[in-house]
Amino acid sequence: MTLRILLAVAVGALMGMFILPQGALAYTDLVIDIGLMLLLFFVGIDIGLNRSVFGRIKAIGFRILFIPLAIIIGSIAGSAVAGIVLGMPFNEAGAIGAGLGWYTLSSILVANYSSQLSAMAFIANVTRELIAFIIIPTVAKKLGFLEAIAPAGATAMDTGLPIVSRSTDPETAIIAFISGVICTSAVPVLVPLILNL
Repeated sequence: MTLRILLAVAVGALMGMFILPQGALAYTDLVIDIGLMLLLFFVGIDIGLNRSVFGRIKAIGFRILFIPLAIIIGSIAGSAVAGIVLGMPFNEAGAIGAGLGWYTLSSILVANYSSQLSAMAFIANVTRELIAFIIIPTVAKKLGFLEAIAPAGATAMDTGLPIVSRSTDPETAIIAFISGVICTSAVPVLVPLILNL
């Protein structure tokens, strides 16, 4: 899976550099949306075919909220530690980590504060998403299924969901979706909040 993801990115980069005209960019959002919807549709079918999953999720109850909470705390704490190493103020480093992989929104939310920080938020969160795509299968195999949700952060509900689903089981896929929704909802609140500390 990891090799295929890297190969797809490399082929896309080469096509963008040497084959596709500049005008092709006008259609990329539409193609990405269609592709993402198809991926989520098939993940939904996989989840729906395993009817016992919903009963197990219901049995977990509110404890399911600990997963996104741990992801949020870990992301902010990890970026704060990286900020100390890089000599960044806590609020700036923490705000980047609070993006939770949602690179488009996090970079916009910090743009008024600093264009440099906006670029850093974009790069850091894009990198997080790419690394998540690569390591989720290994994390699922070596550490556990629930642990495989963490690298995706907010993207666990969309672009990361097919990889989590394929690397784990239907129950974990539902938990990943719920976790992704909560993390995604937290980003527009946490980034400005931490930035203004």
